[in-house]
Amino acid sequence: MHSRIRIVGGICSGVVAVMCTAIPLLLAQDRSRPFSATTLAAIARVEAEIDRIEADALARVRSVPDNQVQQIELLGKLMLFDKELSVNRNEACAFCHTPETGFTGPVSELNRTTGSYPGSVRTRFSERKPQTHTYAPLAPVLHYNEGQDDLVGGNFWDMRATGRRLGNPAAEQAEGPPTNPVEMGLPDLACSVYRASQRPYRGLFEAVWGPQAFAIAWPVDVEQVCNTPGPPPANDPTPVRLSAVDRGRAAGTFDQMAQSIASYEASHEVTAFSSKYDAVRAGKAQFTPQERQGYDVFRGKGRCNDCHRDGGPGEDPLFTDFTASNIGTPANPDLPYYSESVSDDRGYVANKEGSGFVDGGVGAFLSNGHPLSQPSSVDARWKSLASQNRGRFQVPTLRNVDKRPSSDFVKAYGHNGYFKSLKEIVHFYNTRDVLPRCAPRDPREGTGCWPAPETTENVNKSKTGNLDLTEQEENVLVAFMQTLTDGYAPSQK
Repeated sequence: MHSRIRIVGGICSGVVAVMCTAIPLLLAQDRSRPFSATTLAAIARVEAEIDRIEADALARVRSVPDNQVQQIELLGKLMLFDKELSVNRNEACAFCHTPETGFTGPVSELNRTTGSYPGSVRTRFSERKPQTHTYAPLAPVLHYNEGQDDLVGGNFWDMRATGRRLGNPAAEQAEGPPTNPVEMGLPDLACSVYRASQRPYRGLFEAVWGPQAFAIAWPVDVEQVCNTPGPPPANDPTPVRLSAVDRGRAAGTFDQMAQSIASYEASHEVTAFSSKYDAVRAGKAQFTPQERQGYDVFRGKGRCNDCHRDGGPGEDPLFTDFTASNIGTPANPDLPYYSESVSDDRGYVANKEGSGFVDGGVGAFLSNGHPLSQPSSVDARWKSLASQNRGRFQVPTLRNVDKRPSSDFVKAYGHNGYFKSLKEIVHFYNTRDVLPRCAPRDPREGTGCWPAPETTENVNKSKTGNLDLTEQEENVLVAFMQTLTDGYAPSQK
C-alpha cells in the first residue's frame, strides 16, 4: 500500500551544494516539512539529464540534417528540453516528460508523494499528474461522434487541446504550459517567442519557418516583463507591448514553436511502436504464457479493450479510444493544489476552492474553459454536453504505461496521481464496487477498501468496478501491459 504522507516542500539544508544551487526552494503547504534529500537528489538527477539531452541536441545544430522534417523534429526537441523558456529559466517541458518514463513524470518521489509537479515558480503545483507525450500526436482533432453521443480526440486530461485551430491537438497542447502560472509561468505568449529568439537554435528556426519569425520590435522592458511570473493583471492580459503587426507575428511564431514540438513528439524517437507487443505482432517475438493469458484477459473478461483499444482494420493499436470516462478515481489528498487557496508571495491564488476543489474534467472545460491554460477555444455548440462530461477524463494510452528506469521507480496513475502502481489501478478496476468504503486513515486502503470517488457524476459502471478477476488474472493482466513498453529488442527473453 502506498504512502499518503504529505511531503511537498523543500529546503537545501543537509543537501550537497550542487543541489542547492540547482534547485530553488520548494516550500510546502506545511512549511516546516522539507522535501527529503532523496527527493532533492532525484530532482537534481532529472535536471542534469535534461541538460545533457539538450546539450546533445544543440551539438546537432552545428551539422543540421538536410531533411526539413528532421530539422523541425530537432527544433521541437530543443524546445522541449529548454528550461530557458520558463519564467525563472529553471524548468523545461521535459521536467514533467522524460524519455526514460515514457515522457511522463520522471521523479519517483514526486510520483509517490505529491502526484503532481512544481512549476517554474516552485511553490506552485498543478492539479493533475503529467500525461505521457508518447503517441499523443496521433490523437484526432476533438470532435463529436453523434452515433455514440460522445466527444472523441484532443489532448490533455480534459481534452482542452482540441486541435480545432491548428489541426493538431499535440501542437495546441504544447501551447498550454508556457503561460500556465503553475507550470512554466510566463505572463505572455510573446515571452516564449522572445526567449526563443535569444537561443542558439534561432538560426535553425528561421531557416525552417522563415526570417520573419523573430523580426519583432521588442519593447525596452521586455526582459523585466518576461521575468515576472504570470498570470498577468486582469486588465492587462498582454503585458509585452507590441504593435498589432508584431503581436500577430509573435502569435504565428508561437504556433510554429508548438508545431515543432508536436513534430518531435510524433517522431520515431518518441512515438516508436517498438514494444514487445509490436514485435509479437510482427512475428519477431512470442509472448510468455503469462503475457498471453494477460492479453486474453485484456480482450475478454477484463474488458480493457472496450476503451483501451488494440486496434482494428485500418487502425494502429494505440490502446485508447480517445474518449473520456470517470472511472471513480478517489481524490488524491496529497495534491499540494488543495493548499494553494491562499495568496503566495506574489499575490497569486491558484485554487480558490481550497480543500473543496473537485476536478470537473472535460465537463468543466466545456462549461468554463480553462482560463489559466486554455490553448483551444470551447466550441459553443458543445456547451450542452458539459453535464454529461462532468468528472470525465481522457482515456490514456496504455503504451509505455509501465516504462520506468528501474524496478523500484514509482509511477503515478490516474488523472490526479492517486494510484501508485499498475497492480493497484488494475485492482481498483476489478474491485471498486465490491470492496467497502474506507474509513478515515483505514490501513486497508487500496487492498481491502476504497475511498469514495472524487465525484460520483457520470461514473462508468458498465465497464469497471466489478470484473470478478482473480488475483492471478490481475497479475497476468499487468504482465501483458508491461509488454507495451517501447525499446524492446527481439533477442530479449
